[in-house]
Amino acid sequence: MTVFKPIETYSDDYTYSNSRDAVTRLPFPYPEDEYMYSMNVEPHVPFGKGALRAQFDIDEHYISECHHRAQILESQPGVHYLALPHMMEAQWDLLELLMESYSRDFPEHFTLEKNGSQWHWINRPLQIDQTFTFGDTSTLPMDPMEYITRQAQGEFILLEERDDTLFMGAGMATQRADYSLRFNLGMSFMEFHGPVPKLEEMGILNRALKFLLRLRPGHPVRRTNWSITVNPRLETSAETLPDWAPDRTIITPENAGELVNLRVELQPLHRMPRSNAVLFPVRTYLVSLKELAEFAPQWAKRMHRVIRDLDQELVDYKGFTRYRDAMVTWLSQYDDGTPVDESQQ
Repeated sequence: MTVFKPIETYSDDYTYSNSRDAVTRLPFPYPEDEYMYSMNVEPHVPFGKGALRAQFDIDEHYISECHHRAQILESQPGVHYLALPHMMEAQWDLLELLMESYSRDFPEHFTLEKNGSQWHWINRPLQIDQTFTFGDTSTLPMDPMEYITRQAQGEFILLEERDDTLFMGAGMATQRADYSLRFNLGMSFMEFHGPVPKLEEMGILNRALKFLLRLRPGHPVRRTNWSITVNPRLETSAETLPDWAPDRTIITPENAGELVNLRVELQPLHRMPRSNAVLFPVRTYLVSLKELAEFAPQWAKRMHRVIRDLDQELVDYKGFTRYRDAMVTWLSQYDDGTPVDESQQ
């Protein structure tokens, strides 16, 4: 049974931290000592006892993240949740998928009862008890997508299919990494991935789009991605760049372990059954270099090699050019040159 931590903060005093279990269960994004972009897609089926055991993962930070989301939505209305009017059927698809998944995978925390279109939803960690009519927005306090994603960890983007491509039609994004939901809403798949280096020249974008267009309901897939963040800050959107970008200037070889965080993204992709939309969730995990070295030293060893040898164009895109050397220096003390053996964690 998941035990939730008291409310933590993701800005200012940064009280967020990870237990050993939270670190060892995360979906570490480096399967090898070198990294280059790839589709890295696999069927999204339950695996192990960590982040991959459920359709949509929750962990010890669940209450904190939901509280953080509510704060961000209140402080910046119209910035982090947006939906085009014609995406309402997809919103109901998403609500159903999350409620069914949470109640099935975490029955000790969530209950969903259905009587035709009359649904009863119970979220024990957040003390929510809601009866509503499925498909009738007047029976919920807000849009279906906003309602259910306020109770979920991670970001959720709904993509609509038309003209042989995908367009961003709705999003709940209080944990964005360096982009603007308001700017990207309505863009095509190729347009909102345009800034990512090497994807076009390597042919990955075209292959990814073709793959997603063939995605079928009931057959989700998953992939991982990653970036680097100074401090355990979830919200690093383009709109708040002046608030967090200056932190990149304070990293040294001495403080990198405390301040630099690996930001892991688990992306379980689903085709929605009614609307035919594609759901693109981004479940974010933050772990400091110090926590990684303490609780998962073999992963710290591998991360040293990945960051040390990473293509400079990717370093620039991911935004840690300024403190890459400090990271490598700090991590090097945990790399003895021997092969990585994850069984020794």
